[in-house]
Amino acid sequence: MSRDPLAAIQTPNAPAAIGPYAQGRTGSLAGRWIVSSGQVGLDPATGKLVSGGVGPETDRALRNLEAVLKAANAGLGDVVKTTVFLADMGDFAAMNEVYGGFFPDPKPARSTVAVRTLPRDARVEIEVWAFLT
Repeated sequence: MSRDPLAAIQTPNAPAAIGPYAQGRTGSLAGRWIVSSGQVGLDPATGKLVSGGVGPETDRALRNLEAVLKAANAGLGDVVKTTVFLADMGDFAAMNEVYGGFFPDPKPARSTVAVRTLPRDARVEIEVWAFLT
């Protein structure tokens, strides 16, 4: 990873951007912020959305986020804020069950919002903010 104070994060272990954005960015100001782009349940090996609904999609999206963070020398324990976008708020419980197993205590702050549609007709998209001291 570049030591540029506002470097892009790029890893082959998470799906490549499917639009004009970076997988994540990192910068420093009395510590180092890592801001990810939203990740959906795309399998980085196939570029296809995983099957099985919101549970498997949540699992894959969070594994993709782990890969982006790892590329920036960070992990899920460094995440301080997440935003979860759901195509159907009726999927909240299933998403939440999977989500809860990924983050160590203390859990990050979180917002969850319902949206009309997501890229590739995904059921869930998640973005994170992480901070390294």
